[in-house]
Amino acid sequence: MEDFSDFVGLSRPTVSKYFNDPSSVRKKTRDAIEEALRKSGFRPNMFAVNLNRRRSNIIGIVIPNSLDPFFMGLIRRIEILASQAGFLVFVLSCDGRRDIQEEAIRTFRSMNVAGAIIAPVGQSEGSPLLEQLGRDIPLVYVDTPFDGDAAFVGTDNRQSFALMVDYLCRSGEPPCYFAMPEVNANAGERKTAYIEAMETLRQVPQLIALREIRSWDFEQFAFEETTRILEQKIGFPSRTIVCANDRLAFGVIAAAWQRGLKIGHGPDCDLRVAGHDDHPLSRYTCPPLTTVAQNTSEIGRLAIGLLLKKLGESTDPNEPKLHQDRILLKSELMLRQSA
Repeated sequence: MEDFSDFVGLSRPTVSKYFNDPSSVRKKTRDAIEEALRKSGFRPNMFAVNLNRRRSNIIGIVIPNSLDPFFMGLIRRIEILASQAGFLVFVLSCDGRRDIQEEAIRTFRSMNVAGAIIAPVGQSEGSPLLEQLGRDIPLVYVDTPFDGDAAFVGTDNRQSFALMVDYLCRSGEPPCYFAMPEVNANAGERKTAYIEAMETLRQVPQLIALREIRSWDFEQFAFEETTRILEQKIGFPSRTIVCANDRLAFGVIAAAWQRGLKIGHGPDCDLRVAGHDDHPLSRYTCPPLTTVAQNTSEIGRLAIGLLLKKLGESTDPNEPKLHQDRILLKSELMLRQSA
């Protein structure tokens, strides 16, 4: 920056002012700096600039899996709105591992991020690093809450499973439950939501006995478990299966198809299979998957809106949801041929 200031013939404070906000300097000065930029090819190191600020303009995001369409859609929405507010977004994936998540937190601390949006992995047991980060900067959790007090935006699992279980019970045999591996707090919360929904309808909850494996490869886990159940002739507790998420349902459907079973809603079908989330591929499975739709775009919008509010940035005053720290969004039933 010193070298560039000498090159353009202006003071360093003037040049810094331009890089912070080009419109804050006179047009003649702005033109001179931009001409010097073209000639020199100089670009400031934005990370170094942010380290030197009392509060940076970087927002950190930690997600469990960068290939999951839910998180991809979430990030896309957050990036657009953060950019419009003048913030850079830095995304780290922890590959579903708690130790990598902790390293991502250390990275954010070294980068002097202004705030962070985190989809935490693991159960709700404490994380000293996350707790400390939350004391230092504003945090918003998505997908699954870290604790009962932290700011959170996600899906109302009780509402969504009540919706799905009610439909499945009214339209056929009451469903048994195919749980997701215990990779985060959502696993337990969705299982509880299924049990409560069944008991509300005076039905007996039926949990499929699965091996305890912590893996984010939900499709493979469900495929292998379904294959094991069918090959060993254990059988499912019900011919209707509701899965904790759509990716599990993909594995169940694939394994059942390989065993010659027909999936669908009709007298000639062997199994009904339903999911949760409305994964982008759920409408293209064979048969298309009945599920409930999470509003990924809205989760992203509210998460960045809540974080910007905590950072003191202007947000929509007419958005009532941003006046609360815990935002649960309702889901919509997507009826397709699988159930």
